[in-house]
Amino acid sequence: MITEEKIRLTKGSDNVFEDLGFSHVEAMNLKIRTDLMIELRSFILKKGWTQSEAAQFFNETQPRISNLMNVDISRFSVDKLLNMIAKANMKVKLEVF
Repeated sequence: MITEEKIRLTKGSDNVFEDLGFSHVEAMNLKIRTDLMIELRSFILKKGWTQSEAAQFFNETQPRISNLMNVDISRFSVDKLLNMIAKANMKVKLEVF
């Protein structure tokens, strides 16, 4: 016997963390950190660096760079990520609305 299941779709917001139930403030912080980590990860990949080479450049340990490459959000503050972005001579555009 085949039964039909109805699938309910709900339109999400622009922040997956809010959709997952985090408070607005926490969701915003998580999204900012995730976005910064993804940009740093892309920077390292474009350079073709090993994690050890990236660690040397950023004056970090290899396990710390591994956390970055795996986007382990809990391991990095916004401040730390911004310092790494500056070290990479990357620019950040902040838009508040």
